[in-house]
Amino acid sequence: MKLPTYDSLLLDIDQHVATITLNRPDKRNAFNDDVIQELTDVFQFCAQQDEVRVVVLTANGKAFCAGADLNWMRAMADYSHDENLADAGKLAQMLATIYHCPKPTVAAIQGDVYAGGMGLVAACDIAISVKNANFCLSEVKLGLIPATISPYVIRAMGARAAHRYFLTAEVFDAKEAKKIGFIHERVDEEEFTQSLDNLVKHLVNASPNAVKVCKKLVQDVAFAEIDEQLIKDTVAGIADIRASAEGKEGVQSFLQKRQPSWLE
Repeated sequence: MKLPTYDSLLLDIDQHVATITLNRPDKRNAFNDDVIQELTDVFQFCAQQDEVRVVVLTANGKAFCAGADLNWMRAMADYSHDENLADAGKLAQMLATIYHCPKPTVAAIQGDVYAGGMGLVAACDIAISVKNANFCLSEVKLGLIPATISPYVIRAMGARAAHRYFLTAEVFDAKEAKKIGFIHERVDEEEFTQSLDNLVKHLVNASPNAVKVCKKLVQDVAFAEIDEQLIKDTVAGIADIRASAEGKEGVQSFLQKRQPSWLE
């Protein structure tokens, strides 16, 4: 498979795992127009590859992502309202592309996460972080608000925590991030790679189709009212997956005490 190349990030695909690495360590992996476009493109590419079962988003350097690039912020200071709408729309498209990626996505956080970088983490399905990483929604200190990233961040940490950290712009550590549900695991730096590998192994070993459908199930059901339509939809969901090729293969392999075909 010929992989696309990028200026601001690296892409590697190995053993069904696509690893996307933000690669602007001198800029603390901050966003600009090019980074946003490249992230949108690379997640779209990974979504279309049958070989890929998991997408890991990580970064090089001391920071995972520091939000907006300073030069980009200087340019935005002179934008008109229409230009700001177009600019924010590109960021929103990038986040939606990550969130709706049909593959399970893992944010592997090796350093600090600030402002827009919080949106990157929140748009991923699972987040694992080193213990010494710090987190911050710093927008109000600049007279701004975390509007574009808010749908994802509020889903990740909950409204109550968002009230505090959106409004105070406090820096909080990985222990607090785990406590409020923003990340799933916090590990020592020397254990980070092994913990990530263990997590990814579980995702790779699962039925690719079931994982895809299950991801959408969570997104559809999480904030839905439990009414007749939701019940009808979930009944149809289990019926459909049971009748699918992988659903039948998975049950048969379990009953016959053998590996399913997707692990061969």
